[in-house]
Amino acid sequence: MAIHERYADAIMDGRKLVEFRKRRLADDIDTVWVYATAPVSKVIGHFSVDEIVQGTPQDIWDRYGSVGIIERDAFFEYYQGAATAVAIVVGEAERLTDPVALADLDPTPAVPQSFAYLPASSTPSRALAAV
Repeated sequence: MAIHERYADAIMDGRKLVEFRKRRLADDIDTVWVYATAPVSKVIGHFSVDEIVQGTPQDIWDRYGSVGIIERDAFFEYYQGAATAVAIVVGEAERLTDPVALADLDPTPAVPQSFAYLPASSTPSRALAAV
């Protein structure tokens, strides 16, 4: 999942407890690998998904705004015109000691616009084990 560096670091540090999205993840996803966008441009860690909650932007803000590390105005600007908001509740997060470039994964995935599904054979943990 592509996440701006500021928010990616906050997830890894345990300060951001929910990730906001416009689209819901598939129900069988239990781990999210975090790709910190430029200037980092690497997979920096992963987190377990505790819960995926869908609702109106106002409902999601009321429930999770205080733990999302985003300003209210920026949150509502992101969801402007959207009827539905998705909150991915972060479980346990783990930062990689050595972040992994997408080019080091086999097969090499494209930079995700929002998120992409990877086969288990190309997850960063397997790339690290092969090093």
